[in-house]
Amino acid sequence: MASPVLPPAGPILVTGAAGFIGAALCERLLARGERVIGLDNLNSYYDPALKQARLARLERSDGFRFHRLDLENGEAMAALFAAERPARVVHLAAQAGVRYSLENPAAYIQSNLVGFGHILEGCRHHGAGHLVYASSSSVYGGNRRMPFGEQDAVNHPVSLYAATKKANELMAHTYSHLYGLPATGLRFFTVYGPWGRPDMAPMLFARAILAGEPIRVFNHGRMQRDFTYIDDIVEGVVRCLDKPATADPLFDPLGPNPATAAVPHRVFNIGNSQPTPLLEFIGVMEAALGTPAIQSLEPMQPGDVEATAADTAALEAWVGFAPHTPITEGVARFAHWYRSYYQA
Repeated sequence: MASPVLPPAGPILVTGAAGFIGAALCERLLARGERVIGLDNLNSYYDPALKQARLARLERSDGFRFHRLDLENGEAMAALFAAERPARVVHLAAQAGVRYSLENPAAYIQSNLVGFGHILEGCRHHGAGHLVYASSSSVYGGNRRMPFGEQDAVNHPVSLYAATKKANELMAHTYSHLYGLPATGLRFFTVYGPWGRPDMAPMLFARAILAGEPIRVFNHGRMQRDFTYIDDIVEGVVRCLDKPATADPLFDPLGPNPATAAVPHRVFNIGNSQPTPLLEFIGVMEAALGTPAIQSLEPMQPGDVEATAADTAALEAWVGFAPHTPITEGVARFAHWYRSYYQA
């Protein structure tokens, strides 16, 4: 592992600060004494009350300052960068969700493409020392070789959401090439835990199980996911943030490796490397909640994939860390939070 690089001084801009991963990351950065600029538009893709509750926890800290605005508002984004001049940027804001991208593609084009362009321009013109941005395991699309490795080609997306995340990687690489912007893309694998997103399986399952309602089990349960606990995701993000991307001195343009580049751009998987069958995950959830699930077995949904599994060797080599929280432990923590928040 290369020697660590001293992070630049100055505030850190975190977009999507009221989101699941963003709020957890802000808490971690504030706890270690960083000044954090939070950005979020608090949209209604899912319950804004949950976003407000996350945000309220952050606003207890004097080191946190919040801006409510849309990524696609170019003038507002330019003004934000000019006023705040963040030393580093963690870009987590996006229109999320694979299935919703089939219903409202325009939202993904505006937020994930136009909005990301504004982030890149802000970093370029105002001297950000490192951009860390959220990609997704969805970029692997139709790839069936497991586990997924960063060196694999990702040219067969099966949803518009995945295509926008692949586009983000290409856009960031271009800015690294043209302007020397250090940029690191992180492909997150099925993140879960306390304060999670209500549109994702763990929250949907918990709500239905405790209400005595059927849970929707797609592809008749023949699916597996690399469920990754939120604390592990945050640890990986922070370590990558503290070590700006550098050019790969061994990069071979005659046999290019998609994971690295001749410019300061890197891409890493962040996953638990322990893919779990969906029915097994449901069983762990039942045990943690103390209630059996009623299962409604349904066909595969458009834009979905049967399995994900992360190879995290590159991440571990780069920052000395890879996710490791067992699902039994992570789901137990999630279930405890869920009862305390929703049933209090």
